Amino acid sequence: INIVEMDTVEGIKGEDESVLLTLLWRQANFMLAFKLESKTSNNVSNLFFNLKQSLGYEKFHMLFPIILTDNGLEFSNPEIIEFNGHHVYKTKVFYCDPGHSEQKGKIEVNHEYIRRFIPKGKSFNDYNQYDINLMINHINSVKRDSLTGDNPYTLMKDFLPKEIINLFNIQEIEQKNIILKHKLFNYKKKR
Repeated sequence: INIVEMDTVEGIKGEDESVLLTLLWRQANFMLAFKLESKTSNNVSNLFFNLKQSLGYEKFHMLFPIILTDNGLEFSNPEIIEFNGHHVYKTKVFYCDPGHSEQKGKIEVNHEYIRRFIPKGKSFNDYNQYDINLMINHINSVKRDSLTGDNPYTLMKDFLPKEIINLFNIQEIEQKNIILKHKLFNYKKKR
């Protein structure tokens, strides 16, 4: 069963500050990130509504049968996330025990990659979803010892239907072209 860990990453705390909602498939250490305008339950609910509209309820359930997250206020409306239509199994949302973020430790570790690009204390407001996708594609292309030398993209590509790969703008970056620093965004602007 696919267990997907879910969390948010803040740059700067504040109502007018964007955050990233991250989703990580444990078996492949594969992560997606979506920019939200602010860290609210309404923004999380809207994102999941849009994902279901884009994917369809059955594909959504196939990708997200179980979601594990923390007790943050932004995740306080699990009914929106769990409902997959009347004839499709519900996605199940589970919460870590309070104060035990290690129960979703893979996503916490993967956030360290995001901080290589956008350090804590720097706003996400200046980045768009294209920037976030570019960063995530580089992160998912890094070979990992924990994956016996494979990268998350390679392990996940056979599981993801082609239309989902296209929908999320997922692509593998050649090893020689991987950039794990903020200069990736500067390089993009030059092109």
